[in-house]
Amino acid sequence: MHIQDGFLVAKWAIGWYGAASVFVAKGVYDIAQRSKKILMFKPLLGLISAAVFFMSLLPIPVPILGTSSHPAGTPMAAILVGPFISTILGLVALLLQALFFAHGGLTTLGANVFSMGIVGSFAGYGIFRLGRKIGLSLWLAACLAGIIGDLAVYLTTTLELALGKPDIQGVSLAESFFGFLALFMPTQLPLALLEGLVTGGMVSYIAKVRPDILKTLGVLEGPDLEVNHNEG
Repeated sequence: MHIQDGFLVAKWAIGWYGAASVFVAKGVYDIAQRSKKILMFKPLLGLISAAVFFMSLLPIPVPILGTSSHPAGTPMAAILVGPFISTILGLVALLLQALFFAHGGLTTLGANVFSMGIVGSFAGYGIFRLGRKIGLSLWLAACLAGIIGDLAVYLTTTLELALGKPDIQGVSLAESFFGFLALFMPTQLPLALLEGLVTGGMVSYIAKVRPDILKTLGVLEGPDLEVNHNEG
């Protein structure tokens, strides 16, 4: 979903920067606050940030669109550290990839952060919390969060491309949206399933070997820890 430079008109490129900045500011604040309360928070954040970076650095180019399909990583990060902080991890990954790997762009960084960092994080986090609330297992809730969070990223990217493309006479917004979506789906559906499996597997593995980490991060509460031990 890394949209390259030149694929969004200026007003939309600037607009996505503005929309993303509010979430980024809150994410920076949350990192500062949680770092004061949790001694190991910054080292954990570094590990999770690396996971987001490498998961999103596996692009499959999408013809015509000037973008690519790949896992996002931010749904998993949001489960572990919350959606605002996960937005920052997405920003860091996208910025480094744009600067050093020509993967994405700087003028489109705001749009890419909005889709992968913000929408991916909040969609994944919301699905995970809802799943746990209705009694889904840790693995299934995290797996669904990964799948739906990933698809939400690409629906948002599709909308960004449809809104931000140069005007083409006779082509409506809906036609652009569904046309771009059709180009994404052959690669993105399998990747979404893969991201779901990886997200479910990673969260379950951490819960099995280091449940104290998930408790410290607020992912598991006391009763959840007991259920998890019984599941293991």
